[in-house]
Amino acid sequence: MMEADEGTVMGFAVARTRDEAHLYLDLNPCEQCGSVETTWSRGLVDAEGERADRYAGRCQGCGTEREFLFGLPARPVIPAGYPTFGGPEPSELLDAGEWLWVADLSAGNVPVDDSAEARRALSIAAAAVDEVVKFIRPGDDTAPETAFWSDRGLELRAREPGRFDLDRLLIVRDTYRNLVAEYA
Repeated sequence: MMEADEGTVMGFAVARTRDEAHLYLDLNPCEQCGSVETTWSRGLVDAEGERADRYAGRCQGCGTEREFLFGLPARPVIPAGYPTFGGPEPSELLDAGEWLWVADLSAGNVPVDDSAEARRALSIAAAAVDEVVKFIRPGDDTAPETAFWSDRGLELRAREPGRFDLDRLLIVRDTYRNLVAEYA
């Protein structure tokens, strides 16, 4: 749970889709050994009087029990292909900088000898850039300061703030989409 400044309890951060939850789990390795290898079981639970989506499993690296609780979206998001990270609202799990980092990582790992995996990596990159765009308010030209809260996201924004300009993001996203189409 996250605590508000006034001491009131706020809900769990919402995982809008299974794809978003699994990406978050992959970006948060075991605190004991650093492994991300965990076979997750998933189920709805009552946590502190609130319904939550619980992911639990044992780290395959060191055996540590791991658990994450996510809030439920107000409206279910119907997957529209792979990946489907969320609806029209911005993520509560990953900030704008983390999404761009995911896009960079995915686009930087496109295999040259496997067109199906290339399409997959570029689809993730394009969808991740779409997630950055969701943080930009209508009429604004760049992601606001409030769109960054993680160390990784804040660092990327400080190093390359121009990468969060809307026009630039749309060009990058469209480039990834065009490359996906070329591999089809």
